[in-house]
Amino acid sequence: MQPREKLRQTLENVQGTALVAFLTAGYPKPETFLDLLREISATADVVEIGVPFTDPMADGVTIQRSSQSALRQGVTLKWIFNQLESCSFKLNSPILLMSYMNPLLAFGLESLVSRMQNTGVSGLIVPDLPYEESDVLKSGLNTQGLALVQMVTPATPKARLEKLCLASDGFVYAVTRTGITGGGSGLPEDLAQYLEGIKSLAKLPVCAGFGIRDAAQVKLIGKHADGVIVGSALVEVLEQGKSVGQFLNALRPE
Repeated sequence: MQPREKLRQTLENVQGTALVAFLTAGYPKPETFLDLLREISATADVVEIGVPFTDPMADGVTIQRSSQSALRQGVTLKWIFNQLESCSFKLNSPILLMSYMNPLLAFGLESLVSRMQNTGVSGLIVPDLPYEESDVLKSGLNTQGLALVQMVTPATPKARLEKLCLASDGFVYAVTRTGITGGGSGLPEDLAQYLEGIKSLAKLPVCAGFGIRDAAQVKLIGKHADGVIVGSALVEVLEQGKSVGQFLNALRPE
């Protein structure tokens, strides 16, 4: 089975609301990365590994801090692949990389696809890659059945929304509000209508992210989407030295 199909089926087969968990690679310490990955994979349905970058335009201050810390400690895309290659245990969940284009281009797209395949990475989320400029990366990923997950927002016009839903692999990433990750005090009032609109167009699972922090929000979103994506809140748990497993388990509605 192709990795992107396995990703899709994993989300479709979840009983209840699927949980996609984000961690910044190498944060808080590079030596704990694989242990954290194993702990998160044991609870989350999909794991999204953030590639540290100097200018993460879609990320709020929490993920910016974690990214800067990881960069200072020598974490790179090559380091991430080496860590995954050295992994001595089986991960329970599909793995995605969330990266801006600069690190991917610096690494080389041909080498990128090869290392993704060899290390069991199912696909990519690239916030600063416009749909109109994605053909080269998309075609490379297609050769190995890897996913390029498309992001949509409340500001996406319907005609473009249709294109993005059709072009996405694995699932459609529905940003819950305009702005950056981790900000805001809650979810928008028209969230249900927005998510239902995406669901009506997408032939894939729809997972919603940006600002998800507690089980009540997960329960609310789960009425209108297939899954939630938790990022900044999980990074804050790592900052505080708390258990990521306990936090993720607490997000699942009873």
